[in-house]
Amino acid sequence: MADFRSDTVTQPSAAMRQAMHDAALGDDVFNDDPTTLELQRYAAELLGFEAALFAPSGTQTNLIAMMSHCQRGDEAIVGQQWHTYKWEGGGMAVLGSIVPQPLELQSDGTLALSDIASAIKPDDPHFARTRLIVIENTIGGKVLPLSYMRDVAHLAKEKGLKCHIDGARLMNAAVALAPDHQLSPRQMARELCQGYDSLSLCLSKGLGCPVGSLLLGSAEFIARATRIRKMLGGGMRQTGVLTAAGLYALKHNIERLAEDHANARALADGLTQLASQLPALQSLTVIAPQTNIVFTDISPALAERLLPYLAQHGVKVTASRYQATQGTLMRLRWVCHLDINRVDINNTLLLIQKFAGS
Repeated sequence: MADFRSDTVTQPSAAMRQAMHDAALGDDVFNDDPTTLELQRYAAELLGFEAALFAPSGTQTNLIAMMSHCQRGDEAIVGQQWHTYKWEGGGMAVLGSIVPQPLELQSDGTLALSDIASAIKPDDPHFARTRLIVIENTIGGKVLPLSYMRDVAHLAKEKGLKCHIDGARLMNAAVALAPDHQLSPRQMARELCQGYDSLSLCLSKGLGCPVGSLLLGSAEFIARATRIRKMLGGGMRQTGVLTAAGLYALKHNIERLAEDHANARALADGLTQLASQLPALQSLTVIAPQTNIVFTDISPALAERLLPYLAQHGVKVTASRYQATQGTLMRLRWVCHLDINRVDINNTLLLIQKFAGS
């Protein structure tokens, strides 16, 4: 079976499970779980922040960050497709009483700097107070370049605002950008964070952990964040059984993300070739991946046949209907991760070839 639904479906490796089994434990609410303290110290040092905080999920670390930066009635500038705005249950408004100001994304996944600047409200009691700019990198598998990340951080400081990175897949961005800057992925990740006040880093996606996310920032910021984590029910106890996996992932699973990117390119290339050769797949359009996520568009008629066929043969993929200029399409999302190898890619392509030829 090949599960392309998300990189969240990864299973911990034998070595990661062993690290979890052997972890030294304490009580994290009392701030004395040694493994959790070591993960937080290691991550902060790696990415250039003063401190870090472990939490159950990226949804929670993003919410904690926004609630730590903003007061009730303050405004956060976000993207229309950002997870913090669209995919996290509206928590910033429902639980944080924070007003989202969503902006349309550009085709490359960025928010136009002019749009961000125009959205910042004047100091007037008629308006919510703009306090925060949120950036997501990667976004839909697209990489926001280092120069852009620096420009946003500079704009935030110029306007007296805080800035936060939803870096659920920051390490994928770092792996993709590192060769262009003659840096290692770890150095690249640190560079992408420079000038930002906080970062949410997911451990349970491409890094392969079963649970968890980190929030990073200044020592003062993390102190506020710890209080908010408690209010949100994110204070856990013997977290070392989970943070041992995170520590293993940061030490062993960053560079290997390049394999996921290569597999995504192989899948995209294979699908493109099949679409050009087989009439049954003529409605299939492949969007070239930048990291580990491949999007393909197909007609609803083809989707009605292809998706059940894939499921029947153990290939799992997510699909959603949307309205394009040429009509209604189904968008399939294929995510490569450490439990997808080149054999899985090749077998999936052969399966689709067989389907198209039947």
